[in-house]
Amino acid sequence: MKWSSKVSDSTDFEKGIRECLTAIKVDLDAQPDLVIAFVSPDFAPVYRDLPGLIYEYFPETIIVGCSGNGVIGNGIEVENRSGVALSAAKMPNVSISPFHITDIELPDGDQPPERWENLLRVEKGFNPKFIILSDPFSIEIQDLLKGMDYAFPDSTIIGGIASGGSQQGSNVLYLNDHVLDNGVVGIGLYGDVEIDTIVAQGCKPIGELMRVTGCERNILTGLDNKTPFEILPELYNDLSDSDKQLFQHSLFLGTVTDPFIDIPSTKDFLIRNIVGANPDEGKLAIGEILREGQLVQFHLRDSNTSSENLRMMLEEYESDQDNHNQFGALLFSCLGRGMYLYGDANHDTNMFKDFVGEIPLTGFFCNGEVGPVGDTTYIHGYTSSFGIIKPKT
Repeated sequence: MKWSSKVSDSTDFEKGIRECLTAIKVDLDAQPDLVIAFVSPDFAPVYRDLPGLIYEYFPETIIVGCSGNGVIGNGIEVENRSGVALSAAKMPNVSISPFHITDIELPDGDQPPERWENLLRVEKGFNPKFIILSDPFSIEIQDLLKGMDYAFPDSTIIGGIASGGSQQGSNVLYLNDHVLDNGVVGIGLYGDVEIDTIVAQGCKPIGELMRVTGCERNILTGLDNKTPFEILPELYNDLSDSDKQLFQHSLFLGTVTDPFIDIPSTKDFLIRNIVGANPDEGKLAIGEILREGQLVQFHLRDSNTSSENLRMMLEEYESDQDNHNQFGALLFSCLGRGMYLYGDANHDTNMFKDFVGEIPLTGFFCNGEVGPVGDTTYIHGYTSSFGIIKPKT
């Protein structure tokens, strides 16, 4: 397996694409099996030109991609200006199954796994790994992820929600020569391939680990037999002055999704927004369905905690450094990260290089990031979701 990643911030779309493709051709010295493309919204008038340009260089490749309000290529983050990022891979002994799914095609909850296999054009027995790119307006992406987890329980799913457009029809999805503005595009990979994931949600825990003792779907009414509003003042008083400021506007709840984990680590928490509060009734509304007995802990987020969380997650990742020349990586990063959060360019990509290595890294800034926590795949916010693609052997 061999990967190449290139990026251009040329304001001339065709020139930027050709620069990337020419450099990829030199790197791979072969026809790639796969090209992954991310394009900034500055080029919306010429979105449709992309497949033709790629096929001019690589007529037999599979193409998947989307628009992104900020693109990442060759480990460089291009934000707030024109940009195109292309990744290409030669993947021997790997089968690639492309698909496009619309909202109306999603199976009902009582449909058998075989219905999902037909939809995604790959069998469960192949143990596929998935990369998906979704339009933000035209499909219930969480329903898709639930179905994929159900039908392919041993598979890994990574991806992101397209960005750059503010209304339905204004984003683009690419699948081979199709230029689309709805649904989800993606690929299933199977054979000699693995995808390792690193999902950095950018938060630090505060206070103590607690159990949910009262809830109604996403409404939290009890923690360790107290109401949330009995817990929160105690929690606030124990914080530093800087954390007290964060508490006012950047408080989240981390939930442990695996009921068999009693002592969770950072990667075991699913971070969710607090979306409403009723102090008179002692209730908090959380952006996730809760269950009684579930372990939870409050979290805070800012640039420092986000940076430290990413560092911790990358440090925990262990890979075979000797085989890095066969690795490629994708980064699906929240629009709220990057320069907006850190004030400096290339924060996440530089840290990835420092801790994981010089692996060709490509991606974009998303409206939502797809990645697993435990055995379940979720849509995240404020997150950097990495997928490291490598051979099994």
